[in-house]
Amino acid sequence: MPGNGQGPGRTGRTGRLASASVPEPVPAAPAPALTARSEWSTWAVLVAVYGGWLALTWHAATLPWWVVLVAGGWLTAWHGSLQHEAIHGYPTRSPGLNAALVWLPVGLWMPYAIYRETHVAHHESGHLTDPAADPESFYVSAEGWARMGRLRRALHVVNQTLAGRLSIGPAVIAGRFWLEEARRLLRGDFAHARTWAAHVVGVALVFAWTAGVCEMSITAYAALFAWPGLSLTLLRSFAEHEPATKEDRRTVIVESGLFGSLLYLNNNLHAVHHAFPGLPWHAIPAARRAHRDRFDGPEGPRVHRGYAAIARRWLLRPRDCPIHPGLSAAG
Repeated sequence: MPGNGQGPGRTGRTGRLASASVPEPVPAAPAPALTARSEWSTWAVLVAVYGGWLALTWHAATLPWWVVLVAGGWLTAWHGSLQHEAIHGYPTRSPGLNAALVWLPVGLWMPYAIYRETHVAHHESGHLTDPAADPESFYVSAEGWARMGRLRRALHVVNQTLAGRLSIGPAVIAGRFWLEEARRLLRGDFAHARTWAAHVVGVALVFAWTAGVCEMSITAYAALFAWPGLSLTLLRSFAEHEPATKEDRRTVIVESGLFGSLLYLNNNLHAVHHAFPGLPWHAIPAARRAHRDRFDGPEGPRVHRGYAAIARRWLLRPRDCPIHPGLSAAG
């Protein structure tokens, strides 16, 4: 999900996203064996997310704060993974119904409709990681860097460490997004006005339940659910893209155990997802195994052996320079 920007996108006949990051044609929809009949697992996750969220918020006052923090962050990030799945056309064949199923802004900070818009643009981009073309890039242009003061530069450098991404990252990402949306309004662009109005209604519903019924303060919900949820999402996205001369090597694979794979709905196998964006989450590992030469061969994407390995390497050390190297999309 993070970071996000704006941009129109294109969908296939069935509403599944097409891919612009691989040279050969990619099917817009999964094979017949992976149709809606196998979507019981996505429905199960949906029930677990909302059931768990309702139960946790209801009992939050009687639980230790650290239990609520861990479980609240997990459920909020898990809901974000469901939103990502809905963007790609699941669990139903109806984009409107999928949106309705995941629309509730459990994570507070971004309207689902804008997330969908920017994520489609991310997949359509032929210049992944380039901040001028990819709305989910964490890099800045050389020109933008030159205009920044010391504080903003320091924030970008810290945000390139895993510790920084997990701690101040939620504030940096949400703040940047809100500032961009405010500037849009000041320019007289009201294209997102209805989306934000609906989002405000959704946030009001979240707080009507958490604050009005469960008697949890708005500050407590933001600190125990929204912030750690976005932080966990940023853990997934920290190493999923990197600048490379070849476009199809700008997306990587992060191997994870059962819990990480379930939390991120296999989106940690990000190169596979970008190659076959029409596949449901539960079919992604099989697709990797079926194309092992492509994804695990010497010409394949970078593979990280788990998030612990990423932490050992970049917990306190910047993963990369915040300035994008300005690579072309040439193969």
